[in-house]
Amino acid sequence: MTPAHLAVENEDLPRLRELLDGGVDIEEIDGGLTLLQHAVDVEIDGHTQTGDPLHVDVTAYLLARGADPLASPAGGGVGSALHMARLRGHWLAISLIEAFAAPRA
Repeated sequence: MTPAHLAVENEDLPRLRELLDGGVDIEEIDGGLTLLQHAVDVEIDGHTQTGDPLHVDVTAYLLARGADPLASPAGGGVGSALHMARLRGHWLAISLIEAFAAPRA
């Protein structure tokens, strides 16, 4: 796992900021997922595994930094971050991503 994806996995926003400020590509792919797709996945998993409330901290940060909510890496097979959020019922991410995607559409 790349350092940026590890920061997403650990929901470590200070480290993620440091890496992005240092030049890591906001659309970096690891394991067939962009950073944004990975964030949506981690947020959903945290909710389903622990029962903690859904949140969008990393998703919101990546969108604010310019991550493409409609990007779907070739060969990833999971669709865009928006598609992932819809399939898995992450309603907070859906609302946030749709708000960011609207001006692009």
